[in-house]
Amino acid sequence: MEEPRQSKKELILRNLQECLGEDRLDAILKEKNLKLYWGTATTGKPHIAYFVPISKIADFLKAECEVTILLADLHAYLDNMKAPWDLLRLRTDYYEECIKAMLTSIGVSLEKLKFVRGTDYQLSKEYTLDVYRMASLITEHDAKKAGAEVVKQVENPLLSGLIYPGLQALDEEHLKVDAQFGGVDQRKIFTLAEKYLPQLGYAKRVHLMNPMVPGLAGGKMSSSIEDSKIDLLDSEAVVKKKLKKAFCEPGNVEDNGVLSFVKHVIFSLLNKDEVFLIKRNEENGGDLKFKQYDELENCFAQKLLHPADLKSSTEFYINRLLQPIRQTFESPKLKKLVADAYPAPKKQNADDEVLPHRLDIRIGKIIEVSKHPEADSLYVEKIDLGEENPRTIVSGLVQYVPQNEMENRLVVVLCNLKPAKMRGIESAGMVLCASTETDGVKLVEPLLPAAGSKAGDRVLVEGYEKGDPDPVLNPKKKIWEKLQVGLKTSSSLIAEWQGCPLFTNTGSITTKSLKNAPIR
Repeated sequence: MEEPRQSKKELILRNLQECLGEDRLDAILKEKNLKLYWGTATTGKPHIAYFVPISKIADFLKAECEVTILLADLHAYLDNMKAPWDLLRLRTDYYEECIKAMLTSIGVSLEKLKFVRGTDYQLSKEYTLDVYRMASLITEHDAKKAGAEVVKQVENPLLSGLIYPGLQALDEEHLKVDAQFGGVDQRKIFTLAEKYLPQLGYAKRVHLMNPMVPGLAGGKMSSSIEDSKIDLLDSEAVVKKKLKKAFCEPGNVEDNGVLSFVKHVIFSLLNKDEVFLIKRNEENGGDLKFKQYDELENCFAQKLLHPADLKSSTEFYINRLLQPIRQTFESPKLKKLVADAYPAPKKQNADDEVLPHRLDIRIGKIIEVSKHPEADSLYVEKIDLGEENPRTIVSGLVQYVPQNEMENRLVVVLCNLKPAKMRGIESAGMVLCASTETDGVKLVEPLLPAAGSKAGDRVLVEGYEKGDPDPVLNPKKKIWEKLQVGLKTSSSLIAEWQGCPLFTNTGSITTKSLKNAPIR
């Protein structure tokens, strides 16, 4: 009897990045089949990275697991209202149809799957009571830390985003499962569940984590960044266009969204006797065939395989996966569902468009810096921004940058925020920094102007060079808050907005060491 159990465990753990509670998994498999759930918040349109968890669900079913798919509609609303309440049911319907079409596309039977909507049980008396019990235990720090890589991050987080991780922990108990499956970006939510569920008298669950597939432009594949992902309903022409633009540097296998998708989806779905085929002209070396992913990766790492040939073959396999889904959504009923769930945005006046040209970002030179007389964590800086007189700007950088390193340095400054008093001193701008938190330790680095920059140089976003910045950003319209969500550093340390680099006439804006970090 031992061999079948071992075989099930191998299928369950195959291609995962991490498993928390492997000892618990072993104990469960000695007694019964594993019951697990995978949840997805019904926000933006699903994209091809969803094939990563979908292909793992195929593994779980082969291992005779009882699998529940949670369509987390309430979570979608709580995450900074990414799914408006009036569209919630429609988007949940769309997700269910997409997931069923994806599973059918890879030959998975739907008979053994259970679909559940969050609002089917999360509004019950029992669940609501547990939410209050959980809220009495979790600190604001732990809640914010747990959701850091999952919930939309803003300067002043909504309470809804803080309760999101606790609700996800409670789902494990109320769905009566042994394990939760998700991406490694949810690890902090999983550790929160392991910490707090026992305090409510509930058991710890096993946590199974997929690696995150990089987006086509590098960094996490995201529904909100158009060029980072391929939608399930994208046409063959759009797939070709997006893959052509995808980051796929010769020899680079570390942050390569094309290779990663091939590894975690295409190879895991190949039939037993099927190979991954690279078609090439004879003058370019002829066709290549790979039975194992490692062989393909080594070939690419040694620059024996050109990125264009890899992209061309990947395009073929992606279209093979997507074609049945496109055909399913040709039905008039589903076409209407897509249009209703994701209505075209209403045309805006130019003054209402929330685009990065509205930000007045400039290079500044700090000509004087001192500690704030009323706050130990704040600097008061005089910054030359190419204007007649330097501006006074207050920055919370005392814990992160020594005072002697602040003097005479060039920084990147957001200049058109409405001036605000900070402990009695009016601040007329913000020094932009990359900021992240790891294991409770916050790291902050001021952005770095390109060599040759000078005070007053305008910082632009590639593709959004046209248009004038607002004289002052209207705080009621939250222009900065909406745009700030798209600002982050890339895996190559370049400051970007939704994957588009920030630059001056002398080069790109960068950061010293913080990769894939929000810019605030």
